[in-house]
Order: sequence, then structure tokens, then C-alpha cells
Amino acid sequence: MPAIFFRVAFTPVEVLGCRNRGLLALMIALLSGLAALSAAAIGMKGRLHSDRNALWWLLSALVLTIPVIAMIILA
Repeated sequence: MPAIFFRVAFTPVEVLGCRNRGLLALMIALLSGLAALSAAAIGMKGRLHSDRNALWWLLSALVLTIPVIAMIILA
């Protein structure tokens, strides 16, 4: 998700248009944020049950929040 977000964000305006580019970036950031929330929930549930993969879920939640933070900074 972060790679797709930055690819859309750094695409020239002439290719997609300003409005379409912004809507695509917003949609990607929203989907990434929802995926980060679900990954964080799975990771916390796994930590309560001593799952070995819980740390990977929490790390993936951190990676998935990058487009959300970038959208806030770029807006």
C-alpha cells in the first residue's frame, strides 16, 4: 500500500489529473488505514493468546499507517 500511494502521489498531474490523483491517494490511504486497524486488532488478539506471529501483525500495522501519515502531511 505505501508503494502504491507514493506512486500515485508522485505521478505528474498531466497523467491522471489533479482531482483523480487526489481521490486515488485518498482512497488508498483510507484502505490502508482500515487494513492497519484490522492488522493491529489481530496482532493484539494474538499477543493475548501468546501467538508467535503477533509481532509481525503489529509491524505490518505500522507499515500500513505510512500512507495515512503521508496523506495528513501532504494535505
